[in-house]
Amino acid sequence: MNPEQIKADYRLHLNEEGELITVRRYTGTGTNRPKIDRTALARVVGYSPQELAGTIQQGDRRLIVLADDVTMPTTDSPPQTLTLPITSTDKIVLRGKELQIIAVDDSTRRVKGVLIALEIQARG
Repeated sequence: MNPEQIKADYRLHLNEEGELITVRRYTGTGTNRPKIDRTALARVVGYSPQELAGTIQQGDRRLIVLADDVTMPTTDSPPQTLTLPITSTDKIVLRGKELQIIAVDDSTRRVKGVLIALEIQARG
């Protein structure tokens, strides 16, 4: 399978079992600082007790997020883009709650060097 076929498979799977989340990037400083929000399709799961080691804590979530959803320009005028990498200074909004990003894995879900999805560890 090529990367485009795998992306299509991921999208199909996430359409069935995933949910919409928001990746948020703040810019500037202060309480009213501007932000860029990107809605993305993601599969959200918890960690098993056996995985609670290192930086993973009880209550953390693993999100598998389609990379194309994060990087596509918005329909705003002018369009806004969120560039990779996603870092711990960005946030995830899940079910109305803003979560802290603890770690981002952009290697595991690559095929032939093409990023298919991000694995994000989030807390909050």
